[in-house]
Amino acid sequence: MRKEDCYFLGKITRRHGLAGNVILKLDTDQPELYNKLESIFVEINGLLVPFFIEKSSWSKLDALNLAFKNSSEAMVDQVLGKSVYLPLASLPKLTGKQFYYHEIIGFEIFDENNNNCGVIRSVNDQTAQVYFITNLDGKEVVIPMIKDWILEVNREERTIKMNLPEGLIDVFLVPSKKDE
Repeated sequence: MRKEDCYFLGKITRRHGLAGNVILKLDTDQPELYNKLESIFVEINGLLVPFFIEKSSWSKLDALNLAFKNSSEAMVDQVLGKSVYLPLASLPKLTGKQFYYHEIIGFEIFDENNNNCGVIRSVNDQTAQVYFITNLDGKEVVIPMIKDWILEVNREERTIKMNLPEGLIDVFLVPSKKDE
């Protein structure tokens, strides 16, 4: 399995109990989708290694207590602190204005007047306000990802149409005038 064919699910943060169980901290806003995992891929030395799950239970709202099949102390030592991935094919298809962050990389954003607002390079979800980071004419433009602003997601044309506040893009493109 290649990393490009997977999405990041979370990290194995610590041991749980004495029976070789671990805690998987999920990085998702829909943890309920992962209550019946059969296997996961753990990144070890740059490779994705499959681990099969014997039993899982919720530790917290966003953390699973996992018991691996044929678990050993050495196996648990190897996975502690490691990133966990699942195949992209396991994600349910989204439609309409819903999308996964990884799927829109490379999409172009247009405003309601069809003005180009840049190509999405990344999505920053590490702050209170999630935002697109685009490249427009060689300049970085930051566009808040506000659901009410998204008018249309066109997967075939790889575009997102948004209702953006007047002047938002100019903040990044027009040089500021010095105070006189």
